[in-house]
Amino acid sequence: MNKLFIIGLPRTGTTSISVTLLEHYKVAHTAYTKRAFELADVVSDCPCFTDYQQLDQLFPNSKFVYLKRPLLQWLPSIQMLLHKMLPSLGIDNKQQGSEYVNPILKRSFSQVFGIGDVEDPLDESHLTSCYQKHEQQVNDYFQGRNDLLSIDISQADSLPKLLQFLGLAHTGNERFPHLNIGKRVDNWKEIKSPNKVNPNAAGVEGRKYF
Repeated sequence: MNKLFIIGLPRTGTTSISVTLLEHYKVAHTAYTKRAFELADVVSDCPCFTDYQQLDQLFPNSKFVYLKRPLLQWLPSIQMLLHKMLPSLGIDNKQQGSEYVNPILKRSFSQVFGIGDVEDPLDESHLTSCYQKHEQQVNDYFQGRNDLLSIDISQADSLPKLLQFLGLAHTGNERFPHLNIGKRVDNWKEIKSPNKVNPNAAGVEGRKYF
């Protein structure tokens, strides 16, 4: 395996899977620079959920994990996240955001959720369509291939399936940790591990964007 990319949408368990994989790999929960992608064995969240086709070309022989979540659980969770993010994205009420947001993050969220192009990006029917469109695009792209695993991390067998997919030892009783529950969005920052990769890591070219 070259790299592992977690390509589920935000609020599908990207933090939980990232923390779990720190035991085995160097992990970037979001990656924005060329150097971050070089350093990490695993990259999750932004921009993987939009750029998986390009990543497939740039890093041949990599594996991909698509995270599923029941819509009735995902919708209120993504609405909460987007509600927090819209002012910073500079698109809330068509006003420029007051806080800096990485342009790659802004692009990915705009691309998937149509932020700036729809009247109400928090609308339930709109977000349902975004989720279903993304899922269909992933399934279409990886059709007939064996390098994509689709799991719902709330299911009891999801972590054993992941470990088997990666060729890692498992007992069959492993469970994912439940992180960023409710309105929490920043559990990753609290995790201490030498295997965490800075999403803005600098290399010989400085902080050159991915």
